[in-house]
Amino acid sequence: MSDCLFCKICEGQIPAAITFRDEEVVAFKDINPKAPFHQLVIPIRHVSSLATADAKDAALLGKLMLLGARLARESGQADGGFRVVMNAGADAGQTVLHVHLHVLAGRVLGWPPG
Repeated sequence: MSDCLFCKICEGQIPAAITFRDEEVVAFKDINPKAPFHQLVIPIRHVSSLATADAKDAALLGKLMLLGARLARESGQADGGFRVVMNAGADAGQTVLHVHLHVLAGRVLGWPPG
């Protein structure tokens, strides 16, 4: 999608602190972190939102979750705990219309969130 911020990051048109990349997904540090460890995990293929995803996206969405857990483990955050968040729609706080997973850790995270 030509005007999508995250598609532009995947295409290398916008710089990002990329921590993982393969043929299907990209992970990078959030530019406005809400915790000491805050990374975004996104699919390279444009999917607007979890609300618009369907059965063909199931394996890709699972891969996002597993990569989020891997990043937390590899950074030493898994033992203390980490949170994964995927917002769907404006009222939930989704500001970029490209499905993405937030992985947050490194401090005590309150509940309920926002």
